[in-house]
Amino acid sequence: MSSATSRRNSSRGTRASFECHVRRRGSSCSYVSSGAPTEDFAVSLSQPMFAIALRFLLAIDLWLSKRLGVCACEESPWGSIRPLVRLVEFSGHVIPWLIGTLYTLLRGETAAEQEVMLNLALALLLDLLLVRVVKTLVRRRRPAQNRSDILSTFFVERYSFPSGHATRAAMCARFFLAQLVDTASMRVLVVGWAVLVSLSRLLLARHYVTDVGFGLAMGYCQYSLVERLWVTWDCLQDVLLMRLRERLNRAYGGLWMAAWKH
Repeated sequence: MSSATSRRNSSRGTRASFECHVRRRGSSCSYVSSGAPTEDFAVSLSQPMFAIALRFLLAIDLWLSKRLGVCACEESPWGSIRPLVRLVEFSGHVIPWLIGTLYTLLRGETAAEQEVMLNLALALLLDLLLVRVVKTLVRRRRPAQNRSDILSTFFVERYSFPSGHATRAAMCARFFLAQLVDTASMRVLVVGWAVLVSLSRLLLARHYVTDVGFGLAMGYCQYSLVERLWVTWDCLQDVLLMRLRERLNRAYGGLWMAAWKH
């Protein structure tokens, strides 16, 4: 008799603990009746799996980025080649690219050369704008092992996603391959430069792997937009002449009205 009573008490305790556990979990463990649609139950199960998969991918991204940051500082395993990697990094910075593009544009001997350099300058400005918008929307912090130096102190960027160097390297490489490069050796050199610039961001621990990967894809797609918005030299001259004529007409009209009033 006592054994039967103890079994009933234990079963009640088990049921009560199960109900309390279900109430504690709330929305994460909801009861589904037999008449409920199966789609809602499938969606509730897929959400935790998606979150788990996303966390797993982010963990791999963090682990791989930390392993690749072998030039983060002088004490790193490959700290001796850090100056060389920083030189490669500087080759993908926007400041030398803008200065070189504007200088070539002003020194261009033919209209075709000036047209190409003009569109390259517009492409660089477009890249700056799009990268800034995405970084402001995502607001991902830079890796913890990123070490500031003299160059990065003058051009501080708080956010990491995407890598502006990677987008610029991919866009400029595709631009050069389509407009300026016509030999196989130069094609290999341009593609190799884009790969090294992107890799330097990981070796110096400036960005995560996903930042660089998304930046390369984004820069590759940006050139397609540049091709669609290509500005010809004749079209630019027509626009400038039209604006100049409008301003001259307004100035002439104002002078004529002032003379008529007098």
